[in-house]
Amino acid sequence: MPLKPLVTAGIERVLNTFFYRERALKPARQRLQGKVLRITLKEFSSPLTIAFSERQADVLGEWEGEADCTVITQLRVLPKLRDRQQLTALIRTGELEVQGDIQVVQNFAALMDLAEFDIAELLAPWTGDVAAEGLGKAFRGGASLLRRNVTRQTRYVAEALTEEWRVAPGALEVAWFAEEAAAVERAADALTQRLDKLEGK
Repeated sequence: MPLKPLVTAGIERVLNTFFYRERALKPARQRLQGKVLRITLKEFSSPLTIAFSERQADVLGEWEGEADCTVITQLRVLPKLRDRQQLTALIRTGELEVQGDIQVVQNFAALMDLAEFDIAELLAPWTGDVAAEGLGKAFRGGASLLRRNVTRQTRYVAEALTEEWRVAPGALEVAWFAEEAAAVERAADALTQRLDKLEGK
């Protein structure tokens, strides 16, 4: 089976699981009804197209028709779309290029922001609710542990550089150095002025 239909089917399943099951999301979904959003990722050769209807989102690898809105970006930027407050900043910095009706991508970002993505919900049909919840907790715990480890390692490296290895100066050393450099500069200016006076005599 070709990879692309597998990828589009997987994305479609995720979107429909999180966007179309919750009744509370209906007003946000209705704003996208009948709209077509094309997402062109710079890492991939062909775009993905999402067609929104009343009951589901269809993710297509091939789409001959016109899209209401085309978004050109990179894969790493997609998670940032969950925070609709960042949308304008992403466009301004050039991380996100929008062609066509910007309202479509704004509504899509709003829907992503409102949807609660839970990995257990995706796994439940295959593993059962109990196993899916356990795996979901493990995944969330693993992500949290990874974040804590990165923070701890960053702090360790910073301390090692300043305290143990003495590669990078500490904050007090930098302040002392700046004061000493300023004092040397003042002394050099004073010496220059004295030399000028002596030469003038």
